[in-house]
Amino acid sequence: MRPFSSPLFRRKPASRLIDDSDESDRLHRRLGPLSLVALGVGATIGSGLYVQTGIVARDVAGPSIVLSFLVAAIGCGFAALCYAEMASMVPVAGSAYTYAYATMGELLAWIIGWDLILEYAVGSCFVANGWSGYFDSMLKNLFGFHLDPRLCSSPWDFNKHGFVWNMVTLADGSQATAWFNLPAVLITLAVTAVLVIGIRESAGLNAAMVLLNVGVILTLIGAGAAYIDPANWKPFLHADNGWSGVAMGSAKIFIAYIGFDSISTHAEEARDPRRDMPIGIIGALIVVTLLYVTTAAALTGMTHYTDLDVTAPLAAALQSKGLTFAGTLVTLGILAGMTSSLLVGNLSQPRVLLAMARDGLLPIKFFGAVHPRFKTPWKSTILVGALVALGGALAPLGLLADLVSIGTLFAFVIVSASVWILRVTDPDLPRAFRTPFVPFVSTMGVLVNGGLMFWLGRDNWIRLLAWLAVGLVVYFGYSRRHSILNRSPEAVGPAPGA
Repeated sequence: MRPFSSPLFRRKPASRLIDDSDESDRLHRRLGPLSLVALGVGATIGSGLYVQTGIVARDVAGPSIVLSFLVAAIGCGFAALCYAEMASMVPVAGSAYTYAYATMGELLAWIIGWDLILEYAVGSCFVANGWSGYFDSMLKNLFGFHLDPRLCSSPWDFNKHGFVWNMVTLADGSQATAWFNLPAVLITLAVTAVLVIGIRESAGLNAAMVLLNVGVILTLIGAGAAYIDPANWKPFLHADNGWSGVAMGSAKIFIAYIGFDSISTHAEEARDPRRDMPIGIIGALIVVTLLYVTTAAALTGMTHYTDLDVTAPLAAALQSKGLTFAGTLVTLGILAGMTSSLLVGNLSQPRVLLAMARDGLLPIKFFGAVHPRFKTPWKSTILVGALVALGGALAPLGLLADLVSIGTLFAFVIVSASVWILRVTDPDLPRAFRTPFVPFVSTMGVLVNGGLMFWLGRDNWIRLLAWLAVGLVVYFGYSRRHSILNRSPEAVGPAPGA
């Protein structure tokens, strides 16, 4: 009699994963390498560059924050190289879920797929929720008026005491409870409409937002370059933290690099995935690193790190030099970056759901539905948009912020391990891109990202485990019984060690 655990760890051959995506419901292959790079940059650079850089420089690293960004990029690069190999070798929708299915078996694939649902959904809700504040600020800068604050915030807040009513200040100075976040709903619905229409239109909108954001960043750096004083870079290391500040800074800003992994969910839509996916993933990481390092150097060169403003450091540094336009430009750049992040998050999640539905783990008629004309997973895109709009309107920003990072790091660990496993179990599988120095790179990917997970605090772990527990109920209640692989003779067998 087959052990109970065996079906849970049966693996889906990589060749079958590719064959399943070649059927009539395949997505349009419309994305070239530049579009993929733009998707990665758009998903990665949001408000963090404009805010987090100043906080870490002042409190942790000083001018050596440029080294912190480089160290974080190297750590993130281990996972990026592993993603590049897997995405070019298994060019289908699904990202880490698909790679886990090919290397570790169905149960772990379900767990990482359920984890990706958390990552993308919560990340998009967080962005939509925060977008409204900057939109209101832009209206104030350009037209001199504010939206009703009751329509720009969720009705609840979350702090150490739990859920509390979110009180906002009205124009007359009185306090009132917020109603819901209307701008978050409107931007999410607008983005969702574009996503349903097609991948070409979605990539075009993202490219426009990325160009606007990068243009703002380069303009601000160029404007501030004349005011850089090398004396502000002394001492180069933080006076209190020294070299340990470089390491602590790397841990704090590592999250600023999260986003490139979303490129892998679009492997099925790349024109030449074996060539374009490595270019997109590695290229996005390089572009983002250059922007982060250049911005950090310019910021700490204009203003001594001890004098940095932590709420809007880049804008404050430029305004102190008489460049009064900086505040409006920063707000514009943040809005463009957050719009890109929202678009890519809502673009990526339906692709993961599509891959899970193709395997029978989710209802195929809904989550596997591909529009006959637009060739997009339209039903799940609309559902994701509706849920993100609801979450952005009602969920507390503070609670959302704590839920985003741990799920992404978990995915990085799984993908890094998958490269090594597949090198052992299927060494002859064609690899257009090979991660160098395996198993060193994949091992470092597991250790670096796994280590960072333990820095995120007990509360994050409790929420992640609670979410995964719900996922296991869904798996054993529905997905395991409907799994196509469990009814197929083509499974490879238990994953190594199962």
